[in-house]
Amino acid sequence: MAQQKNAFIEIRDAQMSFPTKKGTFQALVDVNLSVQKGEFVTLIGHSGCGKSTLLNLIAGLTTATGGTLLCANREIAGPSPERGVVFQNHSLLPWLTCHENVYLAVERVFAATENRAQLKARTSAALALVGLTHAEQKRPHEISGGMKQRVGIARALSMEPKVLLMDEPFGALDALTRAHLQDELLKIVAQTQSTVVMVTHDVDEAVLLSDRIVMMTNGPSATIGEILQVRLERPRERVALAHDALYTDYRTSVLEFLYHRQARPAAKEAA
Repeated sequence: MAQQKNAFIEIRDAQMSFPTKKGTFQALVDVNLSVQKGEFVTLIGHSGCGKSTLLNLIAGLTTATGGTLLCANREIAGPSPERGVVFQNHSLLPWLTCHENVYLAVERVFAATENRAQLKARTSAALALVGLTHAEQKRPHEISGGMKQRVGIARALSMEPKVLLMDEPFGALDALTRAHLQDELLKIVAQTQSTVVMVTHDVDEAVLLSDRIVMMTNGPSATIGEILQVRLERPRERVALAHDALYTDYRTSVLEFLYHRQARPAAKEAA
């Protein structure tokens, strides 16, 4: 697959294998992907297709066993504040307030160049961006699941990352809360012009949010099967899109890939 010029994230021939008691497990093979600055890309596929593994490689949480991964023309050699990560589990410290949870991230990145007042202002601004000014002094047990996820997003954005990486951040939420946070994420990304790579299992979520949908083949030895360009105008409004023929076509294309062309596990898995 040809690399795009001036890509912000570049993945070239990435491989990922893990040692197991039964031998080497090949999770990913020959993954090639370019992401442009300001682009919103989702990774979708069946369970075990390696989408979270690929996200972890971009985050620098794991190291590829082959190939090259670059961000802003620099090799990804480990975790970095330039790549903020939001997981399905919010991972908030329960004894700290929302403000304090976000402040920890701000302090880590900016303490060397800014005073305490500036750090606190950054923290408050990040919480305001996700609509949580009123909950700054609340602790995690005092707020809803959706609000906890918003704190996680605020924490990632507070570091002013070059890339926002999200691993099924709304997967554990009820449908209405998930829809609300998807709409909020659309507004936040429009405001921050963030580059986003997001793992999802939700076809509608992928079409609503994405500029491109990266569809993964079944594992083991998973790779990119197809990439779908989503040419829906922004800003996007979910009720209007429900009646949009192009939206329906994109949704059908993803479903056909997942449930027809990738309906059964790869033959290697059965071997």
